[in-house]
Amino acid sequence: MANPYFPKLVTIEKITIENEARDLKTFRLAFCNRDDKKSFKYECGQFAMLSVPGAGESPIGIASSPLDEQYLEFTVKCYPTGVVTTALHNLEEGARIGVRGPYGNSFPLKELERKNVLIVGGGFAFTTLRSTIRYMLNEKSRARFENITVIYGARSPGELIYKPELKEWEERDEIEMYVTVDRGDEDWKGREGFVPAVLQEIAPSSENAIVLVCGPPIMLKFTMLPLLDLGFSPDRIITSLERRMSCGIGKCGRCNIGTMYVCKDGPVLSYKQIQELSEEIF
Repeated sequence: MANPYFPKLVTIEKITIENEARDLKTFRLAFCNRDDKKSFKYECGQFAMLSVPGAGESPIGIASSPLDEQYLEFTVKCYPTGVVTTALHNLEEGARIGVRGPYGNSFPLKELERKNVLIVGGGFAFTTLRSTIRYMLNEKSRARFENITVIYGARSPGELIYKPELKEWEERDEIEMYVTVDRGDEDWKGREGFVPAVLQEIAPSSENAIVLVCGPPIMLKFTMLPLLDLGFSPDRIITSLERRMSCGIGKCGRCNIGTMYVCKDGPVLSYKQIQELSEEIF
């Protein structure tokens, strides 16, 4: 039986600095072993453990699409007190790290088929949503989904991630994009406003629709009520509790909420499931 704690070796092929603060980087990884690549089958919304020798490991949501067959991508924020993220940010292209997983459940793409999909994201929590958008827009799967509407926001223009991709999506006819910032600068020509306010302004229809929403806890807290007011029932509001994860396989107990282990029973949950939990989540 394979050791669940033993990571697969990968090479950092490309590093993209995503924001002006330079504390958000996207790492494009390639498996060193062909069999490891074949066995790493993941779905949108899942996460993996990234490990840096001598520093430890950390759970990170997978930002690439399962249809990006040649590589894996993870967008990682470097925290001042984060030993692993700091070590990862200090690496250069060509370095080798470890990956184990994938872990957790995924966004319910089967349920999204033949439905309108609303995606609401904030900050760097947009990573697994980006994975889902890439998957739905791929020519192999686009016909399975109806209208796609995306509302994505960040604190400032310099904090928006995946900027070239955002521009590409805005130019496509088969996706409706609303990119906003809390406060623009002198060069910003786009929309200003908090994500919940923009959601209320746009007022997307809930008819035959499901929403995927990810963001910081304060954004999630103030986004749920507008979604309910728009007619989205709690079972059709899907979010992720990725921030709660620790070991990845439900052994350390740090991610438990009541009898639930987020890394095994989640991280993807409906708002209905969250309402039924015994503690306040956000």
